[in-house]
Amino acid sequence: MGAVDRLVVILLFEGVDLLDVTGPPEVFSLVRRETGEETGYRVVLAARTTDPVTTAAGVRILPDLTVAQAAEQRIDTLLVPGAVEVDEHRRVHALADPAVVEQVRVLAARSRRLASVCVGAHLLAAAGLLDGRRATTHWSTARQLADEHPQIEVDADPIFIRDGSVWTGAGISACLDLSLALVAEDFGETVALRVARQLVMYLKRPGGQSQFSVPLEPVSTTRRIEDLRLYIARHLDRPLTVADLAAHAHIGERQLTRIFKSELGLTPSAYVESARVERARHHLESGDMTLERLAAVCGFGTTDTLVRAFRRTLDTTPGEYRRRFRTVPG
Repeated sequence: MGAVDRLVVILLFEGVDLLDVTGPPEVFSLVRRETGEETGYRVVLAARTTDPVTTAAGVRILPDLTVAQAAEQRIDTLLVPGAVEVDEHRRVHALADPAVVEQVRVLAARSRRLASVCVGAHLLAAAGLLDGRRATTHWSTARQLADEHPQIEVDADPIFIRDGSVWTGAGISACLDLSLALVAEDFGETVALRVARQLVMYLKRPGGQSQFSVPLEPVSTTRRIEDLRLYIARHLDRPLTVADLAAHAHIGERQLTRIFKSELGLTPSAYVESARVERARHHLESGDMTLERLAAVCGFGTTDTLVRAFRRTLDTTPGEYRRRFRTVPG
């Protein structure tokens, strides 16, 4: 591997959640393949010893090196997974073994960037690395995190939160969303989109526990529809009426509507609105564009139309969405 690979260290310990450990490497491994470049990530698993570690799923994983050995290297990203216990009443409690917390502190001191997956946020918190920051975790342990660490602004809604060089992710499969966000920061949105498509994922979910995104293409077997979806994505600032789309596709308006309903389950107008909301969400999550400008570039025309679309589609307002789901500091 090239010397310029970004070193990602994933901490292992007994009872760790399996997907927290195995999910991110799947994302990172696709970067090199999708770019065709020599540069990518080098992922290693570090534990107290190099003996096999038994995960919560019962699957055993062999560490690549010890924590002490990892601490001798310059770490680009330290990724901290989590572990839980469930009591007789099926209540979930995140674990923060003091020995593991100390390992987090040691590795964090050698890392450019920190990221926790799921309840791994509790380990970062116990190590004092989230003090004064906004953070998220799995919804089932968010109250525990807030109660045990009042100095942290806990927000259980977002799928991931970035606060400076510290990232925290929500539950289970959100480790993939967080990993894609890290790829986007390191290699750009285009590379992250390619990786997302290979994983049959959304590039960036909005940060909430629910999922609103317009699916990645291709989802249709009809080339004409795929062409129209691409056309819509590239011309959202235009009117894009049913008549406009039918003319572009060289078919009648009724036929266009039948095809959209059959292939996508939406009318053309509903799909266009969904695409516009999706574009607006992206800007709200990552930029400071005014609502007036946002309405113009996304094709809503007026802020009133933008607000109505958000209420109808997401049951919130653009302003509230930006406040809750912004992934970079304001």
